[in-house]
Amino acid sequence: MLFHTESLPVELTRADAALDRIVASSATIERLGRGFIFTEGPIWRPRDNDLIFSDIPANSAFRWRPVSANGSKTGDIELFRKPSGYWNTDLPPGAFLGSNGMTLDGNHRLVICEHSSGRVTRLEHDLSLTVLAATYDGKRLNSPNDCVHHSSGDLYFTDPPYGFVGMDDDPKKELDFCGVYRIRQGKLQLLFKDPAVKRPNGLAFSPDEKVMYLSNSDPERKIWMRFDVGDDGTLTNGSVFADVTAQTAGGLPDGMKIDKEGTLYCTGPNGVWVFAPSGKHLGTIHFPEVPANLHWGDADARMLYVTARTGLYRIHLGVPGIRPE
Repeated sequence: MLFHTESLPVELTRADAALDRIVASSATIERLGRGFIFTEGPIWRPRDNDLIFSDIPANSAFRWRPVSANGSKTGDIELFRKPSGYWNTDLPPGAFLGSNGMTLDGNHRLVICEHSSGRVTRLEHDLSLTVLAATYDGKRLNSPNDCVHHSSGDLYFTDPPYGFVGMDDDPKKELDFCGVYRIRQGKLQLLFKDPAVKRPNGLAFSPDEKVMYLSNSDPERKIWMRFDVGDDGTLTNGSVFADVTAQTAGGLPDGMKIDKEGTLYCTGPNGVWVFAPSGKHLGTIHFPEVPANLHWGDADARMLYVTARTGLYRIHLGVPGIRPE
């Protein structure tokens, strides 16, 4: 693995002039490390001043820390947890078995989607694990994929089948659907399932939390959806927000984040797709590899960290993002 910063030129597809205030003409992409298998799930921890991210097939989570003003930190990437999401040895090499998406709760504890364990867990401050969800209606969850907290403290997460070697046909798969769930006061609730949304993946709330967005990483239906969020936190009026099914470039709708103005940054075919809240495509930021997920980092929350296949990247943008503090 290579752990040092390389500056790379930014390649953009501009669909609207509004992209210019988001991506400066002087912006560069920095590659912070490469040589991983499949990176995912980045989360910035403001109190620790570091970024945690997953390498799913390696069953590992890594930590990247920026160079400090006195030079005591070198910007190296170090192993944070292994195993990160699966403790058995019965899966073949290359299986998507480890941790995927992560977030922070209100007590700055890491919340983890464990792929092949089929669980959502919380890493306590003493490094012990608390299982937040593992079954629904008496059956094991599929492969919790991505998660986000509502200001109420409720945790929302998606549950596609990627942690199963045989995907939908795997004999270990107990549920006959892939859904979106909420954990409220320790209780698990199914909020959304639809046979037409086979691969629910990334999710994010609008700044006022009245809308939730959801990506569907299905190669036959590459869409992002929007839902109204009720006062009770339930999801209604699901509709297609953007559809890129016709795109033939590599990559599917996957992780997403939102800035403080409500602009969406969505990993998808050939880059990070930037959408206005209206659904208008403002442009796409292209990376050397197909991106899977992203998160806002650094003190000003304007640095967008991107996990893309074998590498970790970042780019400084013009509007600060929404993130757990």
